[in-house]
Amino acid sequence: MPTPVLRSLHIHPVKSLGGSTPAEAVVEPWGLAGDRRWMLIDTSGKAVTQRGHARLALASAELLADGSLRLSAPGCEQLVVAVPSGSAGTVTVEIFGTKVEAVPAGPTADAWFRDYLDDEVRLTYMDDPAHRRPIDPDYALPGETVSFADGYPLLVATTASLDALNSLIAQGDHPDEGPLPMERFRPSVVVDGTEPWEEDRWTRIAIGEVTFRVAKPCGRCIVTTTDQRTAQRGKEPLRTLARHRLLGKRMVFGQNLVPENTGTLRAGDRVEILGYS
Repeated sequence: MPTPVLRSLHIHPVKSLGGSTPAEAVVEPWGLAGDRRWMLIDTSGKAVTQRGHARLALASAELLADGSLRLSAPGCEQLVVAVPSGSAGTVTVEIFGTKVEAVPAGPTADAWFRDYLDDEVRLTYMDDPAHRRPIDPDYALPGETVSFADGYPLLVATTASLDALNSLIAQGDHPDEGPLPMERFRPSVVVDGTEPWEEDRWTRIAIGEVTFRVAKPCGRCIVTTTDQRTAQRGKEPLRTLARHRLLGKRMVFGQNLVPENTGTLRAGDRVEILGYS
């Protein structure tokens, strides 16, 4: 069997927007550097994502060298948004029931997104990820934190499991919706050279110079049914996951990771499985 390797890295600077696939990325305690440090909120402070606004899939954010963002979206002029100063104060935002302090990005960015979504939204920035948002204590060690990712610093998916899922979709009720690309699942890291669903048994892995604890399987939501290039929604993969990949009440694909140290990941890095359940 071939040695597993890191096929690709994926960074999404703004939660629910498109991002980039760099050749290398730094792992910080709360995730890949620059990943999901920004998030949209509604008038009540709750997170705004593709769950409610599928058109966010068509917008993208490019992380610039100084940490600022270059925003792009259909019908909109590009906008560069500087990292906001914490001296302006913070606002309370809510992400999946957890309240977190974040820094407003400012009226220019807010207006850009309001025009694009035709909705009252604001852009916010997590200025201090080391202290703002703890990981679910049921799966974390004391002091571990996460950015505005759904719940954990990184998400790993494997090409073998995607191939297996696409084979199941081809045999199902909506074969015309497949095969699905990996971008539907918005992973942080993608691994080649494993058996299908092997990651379900991982407890600890090393990618290059960084080791990770495998926290729990990733429950999937309606975002996976959204074509990231058209913003159109279908039935897959949730219908097939519900039939073949149901864990309790959650449809699962991929595994959540918590880094045990920091370092740099590079596409092509060897992946070593350090523990199985």
